[in-house]
Amino acid sequence: MLHIEIETVWRFHKEGSPQSVVVMLGVLNELRKTGKITSAARDAGLSYRHVWNLIEQWTQFFGVPLIETQRGKGSRLTPFGEKLVWAGERMQARLGPQLENLAQELATEIKPFLHQRPSVIRVHASHGFAVAKLRELLDRESGIGVDLRYVSNQHSLVSLAQGACDLSGVHLPRGELRAQGIQACKEWLDPRQDRIISFVTREMGLMVKRRNPLNISSVEDIADGKVRFVNRDHDSGTRLLFDQLLALHGIDEARINGAQQIEFTHAAVAAYVASGMADVAFGVEAAARQFGLDFIRLLTEDYVFACRQTFLETEPMRRVLDIMTGSEFQKAVAALPGYKATDTGVVHSVKEFLNRLEASQ
Repeated sequence: MLHIEIETVWRFHKEGSPQSVVVMLGVLNELRKTGKITSAARDAGLSYRHVWNLIEQWTQFFGVPLIETQRGKGSRLTPFGEKLVWAGERMQARLGPQLENLAQELATEIKPFLHQRPSVIRVHASHGFAVAKLRELLDRESGIGVDLRYVSNQHSLVSLAQGACDLSGVHLPRGELRAQGIQACKEWLDPRQDRIISFVTREMGLMVKRRNPLNISSVEDIADGKVRFVNRDHDSGTRLLFDQLLALHGIDEARINGAQQIEFTHAAVAAYVASGMADVAFGVEAAARQFGLDFIRLLTEDYVFACRQTFLETEPMRRVLDIMTGSEFQKAVAALPGYKATDTGVVHSVKEFLNRLEASQ
């Protein structure tokens, strides 16, 4: 199966000058983490001398140093170097899933011209850490391809109903907001031909700076107009869930400073907070921990997949279920903060699944 990667390049120009410079943010990020140029060079597959020359070239171009070196203490980024690295973190978190979608579209378009004809599973699901891990393991399988498109919770169900995907990712909150998720399932799922596959549970809540300096503990605390918030895009399931939380607590979005500032993934809002551009965001615990943030749990979501009964009986889907129930995937999920593999791979009828959801409200 052909895999395509689309990567970004950070090329800086000065007005009125033909000179430009490409900054390898991965080198700076490794320097930030280890404090060692040797480690940054090894990670980039370059020599120590070449990396050192690059750093000197970048410093000369910008007119300010990117790193500071101290005898016996290694190297560390200057405030300017830190700013560049955090800009790169936000960019990757923001654009990564969209670039993956574009790469997948290109692979789908050129596949008919190639001799490789693996069985392809079309997956429409919202972006998440467990979904990304499942795709990683599926990509290793020979003779099977994954056409994964990151779409909103609502759109994935529509895709399944219209025959545009084979597997539809759906996440449903527990507690008082569960009824609204059940209604969406009833609207788009066909009990006669659809089936539900348990996948994972994940913790949702507020991401705040380490040690929570503003003592934020609830959605009410972010509605005073002083705390800086960064929101998710309107089409995301997480944004819908957050809007439902606001309505549940009687909070007007207009009271939230930054409610109109949006990013497109859990990692992107976490990076926004970690870089100091906001004080709080709403999303999964795994994203908060990835960027060294504290996390205030607000609710648990069940993440499941929906598919046609006929697709369950195909060889590609049997291999998907084998991976879901396998030890490697189970261990990978256990290592994700706030995630649990709960009845992963168990198949339910729509009626059984909805009855269980309604009983747990």
